[in-house]
Amino acid sequence: MELAKRVAALTPSSTLAITAKAQELKAQGHDVIGLGAGEPDFNTPEHIIQAAVEAMNEGHTKYTPTGGLATLKQQIINKFEKDQNLTYLPSEIIVCSGAKHALYTLFQVILNPGDEVIIPTPYWVSYPEQVKLAEGTPVYIDGLEANSYKITPEQIKEAVTTRTKAIIINSPSNPTGMIYSAEELKKIGDVCLEHNILIISDEIYEKLVYGDNRHVSIAELTPELKEQTIIINGVSKSHSMTGWRIGYAAGNKEIINAMTNLASHSTSNPTSIAQYATIAAYQGPQEAVETMRIAFEERLNIIYDKLVQIPGFTCIKPQGAFYLFPNASKAAELSGYASVDEWVAGLLEDKKVAVVPGSGFGSPDNIRLSYATSLEHLEKAVDRMHSFMTEKVKG
Repeated sequence: MELAKRVAALTPSSTLAITAKAQELKAQGHDVIGLGAGEPDFNTPEHIIQAAVEAMNEGHTKYTPTGGLATLKQQIINKFEKDQNLTYLPSEIIVCSGAKHALYTLFQVILNPGDEVIIPTPYWVSYPEQVKLAEGTPVYIDGLEANSYKITPEQIKEAVTTRTKAIIINSPSNPTGMIYSAEELKKIGDVCLEHNILIISDEIYEKLVYGDNRHVSIAELTPELKEQTIIINGVSKSHSMTGWRIGYAAGNKEIINAMTNLASHSTSNPTSIAQYATIAAYQGPQEAVETMRIAFEERLNIIYDKLVQIPGFTCIKPQGAFYLFPNASKAAELSGYASVDEWVAGLLEDKKVAVVPGSGFGSPDNIRLSYATSLEHLEKAVDRMHSFMTEKVKG
């Protein structure tokens, strides 16, 4: 049977592909260290788990409103008021089956065939694929290493056409860990307002920020930018709830209403039990969120200094999220590989360390390492990478 053209053109997730290969080697008995994970290695906090158990015991196992429970929407509204001094109405919030589903639904309702979405590179692997599934056209702007992988207003101006519909801003970024400052966002926002470009602000890593850095939502800068922005967020990273699949979108009520109508014909509603768990996540104690953030920062500070000593690596220290994104092009060259992708494959084969090639993120000179794993595993992995390079260069 011939498959639909919309799926035939999809590129498989490089993150999932490397994870699958690592699991295959583990099943064969190899001591594999996987640094591809895009999720915290902590369990969901206990009070959240208990809230889910109570919800089941109390019979909250039925359909909910398509756009999410009213109580959960209110908790999300409270969160925006507390964290960003932003005010939303329930009609401006939709709860989805994960932030990824929120993005997917958003693209489906805003894009017509040929509409263009500006995507800065490096990008999260699903952005371009979701745009293509909505029959849109990804337009890439290079976030240069010299500019900490961030794009500039001038680059946006050059990329704008009569078909430009939206731009994606992901801060803190997956895969780079970079954060846009308020000043940088304001300048980007001004260009978007001038050209009536919808801003899609992916803020899923907002709670994972390190040092003196601060997360800023572009929507909080001016009322005009708030009206022009759809915020995407969720509890997957902040509360270690990746498997619960709860994300949300906030913004223009016409867009949110369209997303809700579409969701009514796809998911019906996000899982009821997970919604009650998320209410507890936002309503209950937040100490676990900070505990995880501190642990990630400690790992980063230790492992970064070791990573940059690997021959051929250059790496800008991340400001947020839980990824390192070193440029490994020189390492590949020094060790005799034609590309970083081949270097990654060689590392997994020889040293049983799984990292994700940057080609999947639109940056073929880089690799992505997640430090959402134990410090013991991280140090062992970096030692193996250093050994891999030393042996290859000497050989």
